[in-house]
Amino acid sequence: MKTTSIKKLKSRKDNPVLLSLIEVLIKEKKPIWKRVVYELSRPRRQRVQVNISKLESYGNDGGIVLVPGKVLGSGSLSKKLTVAAFSFSDSARKLITDAGGKVISIENLYKSNPGGKDVLLLK
Repeated sequence: MKTTSIKKLKSRKDNPVLLSLIEVLIKEKKPIWKRVVYELSRPRRQRVQVNISKLESYGNDGGIVLVPGKVLGSGSLSKKLTVAAFSFSDSARKLITDAGGKVISIENLYKSNPGGKDVLLLK
């Protein structure tokens, strides 16, 4: 992975929320946060999109799943997961909360778990 310069990103990225998240995470030395910065720094067309069905397949009941992109609402979910992502479709948000899970932002996950312990990174 190449290291990303925030100065270069500012010239390419228009989303101020995305830029501030990358600025916060780029200072962290843990491998999980470095990978999240790399994935979020990619062009929008190449950014990760994960369906609910993938969360059902790979997530453990009661676990934490991190998606460095968008969570989409295709599929069904029967597990209580805490899902952190950059964005969620409305249907994905509803399916996660209806299954008893929680929807949080990547920044909130970073603040509550800066070490990234017991977090499953899906892409």
